[in-house]
Amino acid sequence: MTEDLSPAERYAAARERAAEQATALAPFRDMYDFDLDPFQIEACQALEAGKGVLVAAPTGSGKTIVGEFAVHLALTEGRKCFYTTPIKALSNQKYNDLAKRYGSDKVGLLTGDNSVNSEAPVVVMTTEVLRNMLYAGSKSLLGLGHVVMDEVHYLSDRFRGAVWEEVIIHLPASVTLVSLSATVSNAEEFGDWLDTVRGDTQVIVSEERPVPLWQHVLAGRRMYDLFEESRDKREVNPDLVRMARMENSRLPRDRRRGRPQREADRERERRQRARIWTPSRPEVIDRLDAEGLLPAITFIFSRAGCEAAVQQCLYSGLRLNDNAARARVRELVEERTSDIPDKDLHVLGYFEWLEGLERGIAAHHAGMLPTFKEVVEELFVRGLVKAVFATETLALGINMPARSVVLEKLVKWNGEQHADITPGEYTQLTGRAGRRGIDIEGHAVVLWQRGMDPGALAGLAGARTYPLRSSFKPSYNMAVNLVSLFGRHRSRELLETSFAQFQADRSVVGISRQVQKNEEGLAGYRASMTCHLGDFEEYAGLRRQLKDRETELAKQGANQRRAQAATALERLKPGDVIHVPTGKFAGLALVLDPGVGGGRGSGHRRGYDGGAGSEGPRPLVLTAQRQVKRLGPIDFPVPVEPLERMRIPKSFNARSPQSRRDLASALRTKAGHHVPERHRKQRSAAADDPEIERLRKAIRQHPCHGCDEREDHARWAERYQRLRRDTRQLERRIEGRTNTIARTFDRVYSLLSELGYLSGDHVTDDGRVLARLYGELDLLASECLREGVWEGLPPAELAACVSALVFEARNGDDALPPKMPGGRARAALGEMVRIWGRLDALEEDHRLSAAEGVGQREPDLGFAWAAYRWAEGQGLDEVLREADMPAGDFVRWCKQVIDVLGQLAAAAPASGTVARNARKAIDGMLRGVVAYSSVG
Repeated sequence: MTEDLSPAERYAAARERAAEQATALAPFRDMYDFDLDPFQIEACQALEAGKGVLVAAPTGSGKTIVGEFAVHLALTEGRKCFYTTPIKALSNQKYNDLAKRYGSDKVGLLTGDNSVNSEAPVVVMTTEVLRNMLYAGSKSLLGLGHVVMDEVHYLSDRFRGAVWEEVIIHLPASVTLVSLSATVSNAEEFGDWLDTVRGDTQVIVSEERPVPLWQHVLAGRRMYDLFEESRDKREVNPDLVRMARMENSRLPRDRRRGRPQREADRERERRQRARIWTPSRPEVIDRLDAEGLLPAITFIFSRAGCEAAVQQCLYSGLRLNDNAARARVRELVEERTSDIPDKDLHVLGYFEWLEGLERGIAAHHAGMLPTFKEVVEELFVRGLVKAVFATETLALGINMPARSVVLEKLVKWNGEQHADITPGEYTQLTGRAGRRGIDIEGHAVVLWQRGMDPGALAGLAGARTYPLRSSFKPSYNMAVNLVSLFGRHRSRELLETSFAQFQADRSVVGISRQVQKNEEGLAGYRASMTCHLGDFEEYAGLRRQLKDRETELAKQGANQRRAQAATALERLKPGDVIHVPTGKFAGLALVLDPGVGGGRGSGHRRGYDGGAGSEGPRPLVLTAQRQVKRLGPIDFPVPVEPLERMRIPKSFNARSPQSRRDLASALRTKAGHHVPERHRKQRSAAADDPEIERLRKAIRQHPCHGCDEREDHARWAERYQRLRRDTRQLERRIEGRTNTIARTFDRVYSLLSELGYLSGDHVTDDGRVLARLYGELDLLASECLREGVWEGLPPAELAACVSALVFEARNGDDALPPKMPGGRARAALGEMVRIWGRLDALEEDHRLSAAEGVGQREPDLGFAWAAYRWAEGQGLDEVLREADMPAGDFVRWCKQVIDVLGQLAAAAPASGTVARNARKAIDGMLRGVVAYSSVG
């Protein structure tokens, strides 16, 4: 209370208030109807003092307030502010927020396919757009005072993370950087790097959630708290531990000991087991509704699972909205979708989607039409949708906080295998629970699954942070742009300032300490293996040489068998009946396509012709179980020979279940009596090898061979060798981590020089074209332009070819070849693949690879037909049916094709047809759902 202060204290407080009123922070605080948190005030004060800031705080804690203060500060100072986000959806959302606050005349938007008021003092954009502006030396950078990098922890992303580091390194020194990150365990390390490359940077870390989060497990009809709190400790709920133990023990203890189980025990066991089951999706929502825990987001790591969940809730009769809410939903939906032609509504599943929304239930995933996703987000924020089933992409910054978050499983598909979610992913997902200013607490609910380990779940829930790891690699486009701006030597120096190199250099210190410890251990092992009869290290070396020679011969035998098997596969013809010797599809099979064409054994899968690849033939077969699968060399460890020949009907359609059933039946009838010949064992090559005989003789004649403690010494020698091998690996890691980024740049520079894109410190005319092409296959696109692959192609065929530069199939390799456009496009696509094969070989020569994030991945032809048909003017219904693709995916890929077409229109020579036809192709594709979807 002021009256309790002394006159001197009141005077000091008054002066402090007057000083604060003179700052830019005071009027900014008045814009909000809530008090700022201490970490927000600290960050804003640092910004006003002219420092850069890194703010690391939990999801939903209000980090963006700091970014908004940077906007406020820039406008106050009469300078520009760029607000960057990793995805277009976030950019759109932030643009709308800032436009409402400051007026649409002061705020612009740039996302590659959207440009609104781009010269405004405040522009929201994707990070890639800012990177491109920096390389192009855009005039829009003049007067830039602040850059906000929202979700800066995205630089860990292995595919797009390098963009963040490029921007941070290349921003003018006069620009103040505001970095907003999820809570990471190495924020100080990242802050140290920012301080090194950007100057004075203050790190503000907040571990506090603005809304407390409670963790639960839902099993059967009961909601269990994950943790049991006491005065001095926090433990996993013992009820959950008992449940897990009981579920994992198949038999009661008495029965395992051979004694009969008492009736009372059996009844108690039945009652306990009856409580342990995974509730259905409608039951979960019902339970949350009864507990007052809606609205809720249920994370399902599958698009199909999200759609199925909505249907299950509809079939169950679940209704979460009253009539008044239903009316408001319909009104808003009709308003937001008024631009969609009526003929497209049925194709897009509009009416089923609307029924779910009216009941307060919706899905949210990348396969949905962007407009539909936006409507779901708006209705959820308004409280008109109360249950959303979403994939994890929703957790990335979208403003959709809920009272509760539900996780059905703790395992997800990571693109290669099913893997446990990480503590960082768990924190990001559950961070959506608890709406600031609305809820007093948030709730994270994990559904009980058979085999669940409550201790492991507690570990996930208790680990609040995860490390930020750089994914930075110099790309071809980056290299030509850097050399153009700075020359080769300075470019190399700049790359050595990357966070990736910063982390690598720091890690060397720990590795060096380990090498020193290993050296001490080696001395001890050497003493323990000393033999009084002779040099035991020499004797151990002979034994190791013998073992290595035996292993080498075994490998040679395996390689020979593989080569024989590959040769046998190359002789197969359509209609051959074979017996697949091993693997998931072992048994009788009919060869539909020998699969001997294409680079890396994937030619027919991609739909082009070419020579046999390094992986060997990949025959497409029909199994006796009616499955059409493309097999690989791993399925044929031994040579295979045709058992019979069959005619494949011209009417056979591999996509038709009936067609597969009929032909598989004929296959079993034709060749069911065949039994595969047993393969004879071959004499081991080691039996006749003179080197093995020499080594065995040398071992027998060595003095140490007669030592009574020989095997004891040998065990110490083995430990010595293992530790020496580990030590050498550590030493190589030290060598490899020194100047790693610069060395990669040298290899990229060498390849580009060989191709004529760079010459010394200069960028050639071809290099200037490459500098304007941004994308994963930038070099392939440049080579296609240079060799005239796309010259003379009509607009729709050009769109089909460009699609191969951006599209990547979601579910791995399709066994069936994609449908291809005719005309000159087919030949052009084949030529693109051949050029890629040449580049792939060149990259191998220069020790560059797509797996390392530098090389060019194989172009994917899976979207070529859809892009061609859409650019040609075909209706949405037919294109989506032929593409077998959700509308959201179709729109997203079209937007990416349009983006690259725009790059080609700007980069291609004016004298040719590519630039003109690229613009026409854009006009052909930017229509219907693609044109009125505001999010790419």
